[in-house]
Amino acid sequence: MPCDDHQQPPDPWRRACLPSVALSTMAWCLAGCTQLFHKTGPDAGRKQAPPKGQTKGGVTQQGEAGRPAPLAAAKGLGEPTRQRNWEGVRLQAARRLVAANPDITYTSRPPDILKAIPVLTVDLHADGSIRRIEIMRRPRQALQSVEIAKQALRRAAPFGPVAHLPKPWRFNETFLFNDDLKFKPMTLDRRAG
Repeated sequence: MPCDDHQQPPDPWRRACLPSVALSTMAWCLAGCTQLFHKTGPDAGRKQAPPKGQTKGGVTQQGEAGRPAPLAAAKGLGEPTRQRNWEGVRLQAARRLVAANPDITYTSRPPDILKAIPVLTVDLHADGSIRRIEIMRRPRQALQSVEIAKQALRRAAPFGPVAHLPKPWRFNETFLFNDDLKFKPMTLDRRAG
């Protein structure tokens, strides 16, 4: 439904959107502006946020008091269990990484020459959800491996409650990337050897 004279979008919107788009995209912009400016009521024109606890781009949205809301168990992974020590947390996290990312992981012996070896530190909340991911070691080649590893961690989270363990609530994982940019968590490699 095109905008008519009574329902034109405000001039700043038109100046920002319309000149920079091709004709085929212009129709899409105008159709979108009509829906945006036809809303009525106190929330008209405001962007709706996803409900608390849902994710956007693999990152937990904020819950109460600015703290990330807990994620439901990753699809098909089941709920993580409470581990007795940090070794158990790391092992459970490594297994969840492989289970949550079957298309980009391998479990066989790593090749003698690896494509990239990023090392990440994962800070956790008491419930095992991710608070922050830091890069401890950035590889010199295949720089995209860092982002692949971060996204893989987000898909595998949460990693089980850690409130009973000593602080800081964090663990490191080394990602062993092969030439196909598939990785194996080094925690699993140490267990196999």
